[in-house]
Amino acid sequence: MISRRSLALTLAMAVLSAPVLAASGRKGALKMLDPDNDGTVDLAEAKKAAADLFAKLDPDHDGTLDARELRGRLTAKELAAADPDHDGTLTLDEYLAVVEQRFKAADPDNDGTLDAKELNSRAGRALLRLLK
Repeated sequence: MISRRSLALTLAMAVLSAPVLAASGRKGALKMLDPDNDGTVDLAEAKKAAADLFAKLDPDHDGTLDARELRGRLTAKELAAADPDHDGTLTLDEYLAVVEQRFKAADPDNDGTLDAKELNSRAGRALLRLLK
């Protein structure tokens, strides 16, 4: 039989470990995007990850991504806003412009880097959708 004390300790451990588990998910994204292992992602690192992903998402190698190739990374409205020539696709430069815009939105202290906390913000998660 489980004692009340054991149950209380188990519950306390679960509550205390939840932030650690959430942080480990953020750190996983951070580690993936942080090749210099400084604990932050700068704009150059974000753009490099975005360019690498762009190449993977462009199976027909036409140099553009359409809504199907973007696979839900942008809503139709976001795609239209990011598509200055209104051709229904994004070039690499257009895609990187969206990445830069989202990076800046996720960097409220304007230090040019994103840490795990900033990546876990709403704006940071929007950026991560473009990089994963």
